Amino acid sequence: MGGIHHDHRDPDRVPGGGRGPARVKRDYRVQPPQATVGENVARVADVVGAHLISLKGMFPVPSDYRGLRHSWVKDLTSGLTVGVVALPLALGFGVASGAGAAAGLITAIIAGLVAAIFGGSNVQVSGPTGAMTVVLMPVIAQYGVETVPLLGIMAGVIVILMGLTAMGRSIEMIPLPVVEGFTFGIGIIIILQQFPLLLGTPKGTAESTLVSSWLTLSHTDWTSAVAPLLVAALVIVLHVVGRRFLPRLPIALVAIVIATLVAELAHLDIARIGTLPGALPTPRVPAVSVDILRQLLPPALAVAALAALESLLSARVADGMVPGARRTNPDRELFGQGLANVAAGIFGGIPATGAIARTAVNVRGGARTRVASIAHAGVLLVVLVALGPIVARIPMAALGAVLVMTAVRMVSPAVFRTLVRATRADRNTFLVTLAATVVLDLVMAVLLGIAMAALMSLRHMAAYAVVRRQYLPADTREGVIDWTDATAHLRDRVAIYRLDGALFYGNARRFADLVLEVEDVDAVIIRCHRMNILDASGADAVKDVVGQLHRRGIPVIIQGMTDAQRRTVTTMNAVSPDAHVLELSEALAAAERICATTPPTATPTTDHPDGEHG
Repeated sequence: MGGIHHDHRDPDRVPGGGRGPARVKRDYRVQPPQATVGENVARVADVVGAHLISLKGMFPVPSDYRGLRHSWVKDLTSGLTVGVVALPLALGFGVASGAGAAAGLITAIIAGLVAAIFGGSNVQVSGPTGAMTVVLMPVIAQYGVETVPLLGIMAGVIVILMGLTAMGRSIEMIPLPVVEGFTFGIGIIIILQQFPLLLGTPKGTAESTLVSSWLTLSHTDWTSAVAPLLVAALVIVLHVVGRRFLPRLPIALVAIVIATLVAELAHLDIARIGTLPGALPTPRVPAVSVDILRQLLPPALAVAALAALESLLSARVADGMVPGARRTNPDRELFGQGLANVAAGIFGGIPATGAIARTAVNVRGGARTRVASIAHAGVLLVVLVALGPIVARIPMAALGAVLVMTAVRMVSPAVFRTLVRATRADRNTFLVTLAATVVLDLVMAVLLGIAMAALMSLRHMAAYAVVRRQYLPADTREGVIDWTDATAHLRDRVAIYRLDGALFYGNARRFADLVLEVEDVDAVIIRCHRMNILDASGADAVKDVVGQLHRRGIPVIIQGMTDAQRRTVTTMNAVSPDAHVLELSEALAAAERICATTPPTATPTTDHPDGEHG
């Protein structure tokens, strides 16, 4: 931990003050409201109880469609556009997850409709996403595809509970490097997961995506892989050219159509999507047992965490794209996403989240109400009912290429360069999250990223905490304080230390070591008037310093703690009440009384500066 090597004038100093008391005494430190444990428990119970009993703000209201009279044309047009864009993505993510194209399309319809009606955002579009497929693949490999609907229902119930207990605003605590590292890692994993589709090769069996991708490559028959690779290359080229010259076209759908026509006309022997149901399946609740619930609980928690995280991030991005629009209600958004996942599971779909890419398309299309998201689900329903035989002929390699291009847009070199150059803390947090996302799993990646961000923040806070020896005169809110002519002989008999910032577990040991280096003094004053944070470790360090100096016959006077800090040191038995004073003048008076009864020690010869402030 470093330290700041200069002092600043106290912002609460009263101009023109002298050694007398200040005309106005203010403590510039902002202290949080203090409450007892019982009061905190009661407040939490009131908040949770209000949500659980009244469900206030959780259900649709007429104001959700405010302005529809003026925006309905753009809403419907945007919904049609998003439906066209979402079709290949829904099919592709369904295939990528291992549940099948039909499951992806059903999820986009059911979850997209329910989340649009019940969610907290007016423009959010929900459905299967790449991040969710990353979570689902190992679950399906371990427990079987038949468990996915129940997994979605369990995750949905958990997300509903998160909304009811007001956890939506916790998204604001996730740092930007964690979000970007998470997004980068997902993009890399999605690309790796498409190797079997792009090569027409069975997927390698391994829990790690990296290992699985390597096994897929090592077992590829490159002669039979030529046809799917050509189809995938065609889709990628069409994406690049289309985005460059025809940015307004739904290029993913156009590329899929062209690739399908080429595969049909050339009679290519490559894997296709296959038969889709001609209607929505009959809703049913999956079979449940205590054993299967116990087995699926850990992955259900992971799916719920991801559904909440991605949905709230997407909604936050959408809010920033619509100036003046009503902000997302995060708790209602969780409630709606939970209902969407329960509904998708009942219809045999896969878990869903808010989709950033589709939401962005919706906003750019001019959507302003939920009608756009509802229309998007209607477009997909028409496709399922009327165009199933045509969709069944789409090459799997074409879907894999669409997902690769989607993932490439998630991996932004500009964002990478920005974060690795910003600060060391941001760089470390970003890289840890990115590596954990690729090597481990998404939930663990977020947890590790947040832990790294917290660690770097604590290190940063410790580095800017100041513990240093101070000499008088000092410019304080009482005025300029100095030894008088009568007490000038005490200048070297009383050591004054000033503690700025925080005294916590990150710098408690350094504080103790520095103060305990003092020698040849009769009293020590520890100034805490600029200390903003004090925890139990810091209080214990104060206790250690006071105890050791007391055994050496050196009394300690503490000056300037807030009421909350005094309660902390009292609880820790670190400082007796009579050892604390509010102002520096009182501390000097107490030191003078102590030195009056103490024989003078040898005077150190160390020179010190004059006129320090603080």
